[in-house]
Amino acid sequence: MIGAFGPVETLCAVGIILAGIWYYLVANYSFWKERGIPGPKPEIIFGNTKDPTLVRENFGVSLKTLCDQFPGAPLVGIYDRRTPVLIVRDPELVKDVMIKDFSKFSERGNPVHEKVEPLAVHLFNLETKRWRSLRSKLTPAFTSGKMKNMFTLILECVEHFEQYLDNLAAKGEPIDCREITAQYTTDVIGSCAFGLQMNAMDDDNSEFRKMGRKIFNMDTKIRILRLLRLAAPWLYELIGIPAMSDDITKFFTASVKETVDYRMKNNIHRPDIIEILIDVKTNPEKLDFELTDAFIASQAFVFFAAGFETSSTTISHALMELAQNHDMQDRLRREITESLEASGGKITYETLRELKYLDMVFKETLRLRPPLPMLVRKAMTDYTFRGTNLTIREGQLIWIPIWDIQQNPEHYPKPEVFDPERFTDEMIKARHPMTYLPFGDGPRNCIGARFGTCQTKLGLIKVLSKFKVDLCDKIQIPYVPSPASFLLEPVGGIHLKFTKIE
Repeated sequence: MIGAFGPVETLCAVGIILAGIWYYLVANYSFWKERGIPGPKPEIIFGNTKDPTLVRENFGVSLKTLCDQFPGAPLVGIYDRRTPVLIVRDPELVKDVMIKDFSKFSERGNPVHEKVEPLAVHLFNLETKRWRSLRSKLTPAFTSGKMKNMFTLILECVEHFEQYLDNLAAKGEPIDCREITAQYTTDVIGSCAFGLQMNAMDDDNSEFRKMGRKIFNMDTKIRILRLLRLAAPWLYELIGIPAMSDDITKFFTASVKETVDYRMKNNIHRPDIIEILIDVKTNPEKLDFELTDAFIASQAFVFFAAGFETSSTTISHALMELAQNHDMQDRLRREITESLEASGGKITYETLRELKYLDMVFKETLRLRPPLPMLVRKAMTDYTFRGTNLTIREGQLIWIPIWDIQQNPEHYPKPEVFDPERFTDEMIKARHPMTYLPFGDGPRNCIGARFGTCQTKLGLIKVLSKFKVDLCDKIQIPYVPSPASFLLEPVGGIHLKFTKIE
């Protein structure tokens, strides 16, 4: 006897427990088949996300591979572990989700644990109620008028960027573009968001640069915690160990609080994000929730995290593509040079908008290499997709696969080829607007798109007006996305040779 049970009873009990676990893991795997939605066969425990979870394949690549199995399918059903997820690929249905029926998909569905992760309560993650009132308060910070005011702050960083590149190029060694552009955008964000000189280009030990690296660090511990946060949010809350390290939270909360307090005490005004946050703090009308120091710090934090990483990635990708296409690089350099000569060597906000080929290169870079592989929305009510028999229930997660849509040959012939001519005015008008989504679309699009575009284009202008950019032996061609990163970046980084133009 084993306790009150004999061997047979014990084996039966174990069998029942194992059968219960197995049923729990696979019970949802008929969800999409029962609704007539095509999709790949899931694997136990992982669903359809095994390779990204085990860091075997980049998430964006894996998602695109899943979609490629069903060419022409407007909707594809997959499983994120046990959770059924609907991939919406058809541009018209994407428009319904993001614009036409936005009120029914107004949230991203990201779990927010305010006590465990104070900096997660930011505009990107917020539920509809707080998002709507805060968005209306922050939107004025990114109008054309405010961007003109910030433009001079960005220009100061760009001039510093040129000096920094001069020193690096003089050594004659390949340059790590991901690192130098991240240092540049860190300084830009520091100036325009925090009103601080971060000195990331002068000091490799800059605190903000170190924190920037930590934010996107994906070591094993962080991966496990993030997986736990999604798979068992109650347990994540119970354990109370944040997926973002405490030193990041403490650093940003203290930095923003000190800056806000100093400015308010000394009546200092500056055309940046902190100025807007101070205005929100001192004039909280139409906000029916508490504006804590952590909440205000969260808004500055997300602007920093999203602003420096996505722009630096885009600059690096653009330079990599131009290093492989010298005719395009030369054409863009001529446009930049002619514009600078016409304006007496000065870059203005107006002339930046007149550089048509630069805009085409910028947009094609984001089409071919979008930093984020997908957008996420959550159904706020039961919803039937028009032209289909599919009705989803409240709470259903929707994934909009940016990379898959922008790599679809039906929208972009020979999609793997870098071709800025896709973005002439005529070509843009001929395509469905929902086939280009690097900044999202609709009311919940990227609030900082105008800012990110500005700092990215200015960085490219400064590089290409002064340097010729070539490939070197340290870069991997063809491009292979890193499986260790959720954002799109290549294995081994982007190292290029910079030659000063005399």
